[in-house]
Amino acid sequence: MIGERVKVRIRCNVCGEKFVLRGKREKERIDTGFKQCICNNMYDFDIEEHPV
Repeated sequence: MIGERVKVRIRCNVCGEKFVLRGKREKERIDTGFKQCICNNMYDFDIEEHPV
């Protein structure tokens, strides 16, 4: 379903910081607005998706 709300858990593999965000599923992509970790990491993350 397009526009479906999801909860996303993001863990930075560089510093270990954790983020829990809500976003919308748009086809194969989830948009949460997350750009980078506070340690400036932009690519190395563990991401889990959970339906809301």
